Amino acid sequence: MEGSAGTLPAWKPRYSPWLIAASVLLATFMEVLDTSIANVALPHIGGNLSATTDEATWVLTSYLVSNAIILSAAGWFSRYFGRKRYLAFSVFLFTFSSALCGLARNLPFLVFARVLQGLGGGGLQPVAQAVLLESFPHEKRGQAMAAYGMGIVVAPIIGPTLGGWITDNWTWRWIFYINIPIGLAGLLMQHLFLEDPPYLRGDRKLHIDYVGFGLMALGVGLLQIVLDRGQQLDWFASHWITAGTAVTVLFLTAFIWWELRHKDPIVNLRVLVDRNFRMGTILVTVLGAVLYGSTVILPIFLQGLLGYTALLSGMAVSPRGFGSIFSMMIMGKLVRKIDNRFLVALGFLGIAATCWILSHLTLEIIPANVSWPLVLNGFSMGFIFVPMTTLAMATLRQDRIYQATGIYSLLRNTGGGLGISLLMTMQARAAQTHQAVMVSNLTPYSFAFQQQIQKLTGAFRGLGALPGQAAQMANGAVYGSLVKQALLRSFMDCFRWMAILCLLCVPTVMLFQKVKGGRVVTVD
Repeated sequence: MEGSAGTLPAWKPRYSPWLIAASVLLATFMEVLDTSIANVALPHIGGNLSATTDEATWVLTSYLVSNAIILSAAGWFSRYFGRKRYLAFSVFLFTFSSALCGLARNLPFLVFARVLQGLGGGGLQPVAQAVLLESFPHEKRGQAMAAYGMGIVVAPIIGPTLGGWITDNWTWRWIFYINIPIGLAGLLMQHLFLEDPPYLRGDRKLHIDYVGFGLMALGVGLLQIVLDRGQQLDWFASHWITAGTAVTVLFLTAFIWWELRHKDPIVNLRVLVDRNFRMGTILVTVLGAVLYGSTVILPIFLQGLLGYTALLSGMAVSPRGFGSIFSMMIMGKLVRKIDNRFLVALGFLGIAATCWILSHLTLEIIPANVSWPLVLNGFSMGFIFVPMTTLAMATLRQDRIYQATGIYSLLRNTGGGLGISLLMTMQARAAQTHQAVMVSNLTPYSFAFQQQIQKLTGAFRGLGALPGQAAQMANGAVYGSLVKQALLRSFMDCFRWMAILCLLCVPTVMLFQKVKGGRVVTVD
């Protein structure tokens, strides 16, 4: 047992806390960077591995799901093996699997390597936070958390731009190879400077809830597979999807039943009885879906329809991080003065507004038309993360907060994986629907259609094409324009759906109990 803070023996690390911070933050920065660096490379990955764009998104969803699953057990692993050993193993697995990602010659192998990478990366953030809090004296923990927070915020800013530059100038494989020197440097620094306190050097008497962990991994993993493969197999028209859905429901139901009966569950679902925490998990799942979903479909839209390079699309989506940094800077003061529920509601309202703005994009936009709404989007995100976490944890008992943070992170990442899969499915279906509706107007009885065909036929004949060839080329040009418009409308629909979802969250926020200064305010 770690005991309470007052009963732990006095301990100071032998090396400077800032050296320790650098060694753990290097690995954490690498992991956070990897959540965004691959987004802009998806069209290149799909093209190189002979996969469609929606199949290429499995590269992201497989990572998020395996990462989410390991988050729930990271605390147990660090207590069982010791934080230094577990952190070293996580960094090694993450680095080794990054090399496998770069070496992948087909999509299944890349997805497998990304699952391993997610398992390695899942423990990096929570363990890094714990190491920082233990290594710094109380009066300097604020500085340590500020450095940690800055790394977490900066990585998503440079991730898309760096990923785009690497993809355009080298190859997408180098967005994974770049992790190898960073991981090796992190391992060396951790070996030299990191140490566990004497009261936390591995407790092999701990017992893990193997059954609960297995049911959760199988249920969540199979759910993601069903969502990823559903569009390709035409959903419930496929016996495989129908059977997979039934087995998923069975595993997740068994997981809930087992965890509620187990005296020491790996995921303590009893904390969901708390109203504030229950509402927080629902909203953070929605937030994860919108956040990760939008960061995936925007680069695909920019590269697939507008012809942007990976670098230019990365530069267009990076400003979201600058908005987040600015709002994080002012959020510390606002959460103490304003009802946190209003801050969260304002955040969801801001995200809804930016998604609605993005739903009016056209094929004639410039990068600034995307960048400025994303600055507001990132600014709005800052109004949600800190206040909503405060609201969700405020009414929990102190001894349940650590368990609750695992569930909170699990559902945020799971929501991200689900959001990517569902948005890609809805985009593909909407494109088919719009194309079917629009193509009905391309008939010999449409005066506008016939006029456009004659105009294009004349233009192609002027370039030297034979009459039959010119007519064929004219019809192909009109159909190509129709396909582009159908795709554009499908992306617009996705942003509208996200806007509506965020608007629904605004009144839902008021179901939280009022919290001020970290305490619940009861109203008679």
